[in-house]
Amino acid sequence: MPTHASASPVHERAVLIPLDLAPAAPAPGSRVHAVDGASMGTTWSARVVLGPSDGVDGLQAALQAELDAVVVQMSHWDDASLLSRYNRAPAGSWIDLPPQFFEVIDYALWARDASGGAYDPAAGSLVTLWGFGPVRRYDGAGFYAPDAQAVARAQAQRADAPVTLDRARRRLLQPGGATLDLSSVAKGYAVDRLAFCLAQRGLQHYLVEAGGELRGAGVKPDGQPWWVEIEGVPDAAGATPAVVALHGLAIATSGDYRQYFRQGTQRVSHTLDPRTGRPIGNDVASVTVLAPSCMAADALSTALAVLGPVDGLAFAARHGLAARFLVRRAGRLDEVRSPAWTALLQ
Repeated sequence: MPTHASASPVHERAVLIPLDLAPAAPAPGSRVHAVDGASMGTTWSARVVLGPSDGVDGLQAALQAELDAVVVQMSHWDDASLLSRYNRAPAGSWIDLPPQFFEVIDYALWARDASGGAYDPAAGSLVTLWGFGPVRRYDGAGFYAPDAQAVARAQAQRADAPVTLDRARRRLLQPGGATLDLSSVAKGYAVDRLAFCLAQRGLQHYLVEAGGELRGAGVKPDGQPWWVEIEGVPDAAGATPAVVALHGLAIATSGDYRQYFRQGTQRVSHTLDPRTGRPIGNDVASVTVLAPSCMAADALSTALAVLGPVDGLAFAARHGLAARFLVRRAGRLDEVRSPAWTALLQ
């Protein structure tokens, strides 16, 4: 498929509206009810449209329970989580997976294969090596960046320990030394679980969020969609955030400004390229993805950041992804949009 990109300095406010915007209005007398909490080292919130007869009993607890289940299964900060137990399991162990974990690792391995390894949920050893994991943090005392030999050893170990998913029996093989890190997909999935919980209760109009990743459905009582400002790059001049109507859409952004340290004048980003074992150096400041699920938006924003504005744009075009790249060039930000992103602009 030919790729038609729009590239220009960021200087205007943009408005994005889904092509299939067809809201069914909430019942007369509906109201917005807000609930929030904490999970995964961050905060979460939900704004839910409730009809005159809808109650709120147990709503906050039900939403919190969805997030707690994700933490229990997928947290790399919790030594007792299923993910941590998998990472410690002896070689040859098959680990049975609950439905949530299976759904996430299944999608993450698809993203690995589709991106040619630019995304890899089994790159946890690299994350730790570069100081962005739960131990030996880059901002802690005594940290130093790995040398080429250390990176080569980590890459060789990863190559010798491929992760195998038995989809028929829903179990995952620990080949010995494989280290999962689902932090670039689990938070998006957690947002999807909030949406699932509300839908199970028959609630069709909502905006849910965890750690800045969002998913929206339906409209507000006044018929307006859930308008969300798209995250810009805080340490670069000239970037004016766009806004999007989250109607049947989720949004996630991967940025090099979230966690990083400097080696001389070089920015060492927490976004790592599993193919090289090193942080990205392609001048991508951020990638924002709009997708039907937040899990997809979360994982693919990371994959596209690694692929860069050329290969990433081609990937987005092949897969019909709405994606925006903000690229650092000569002291300014250039915006590169996928065809699907451009189609949403109004």
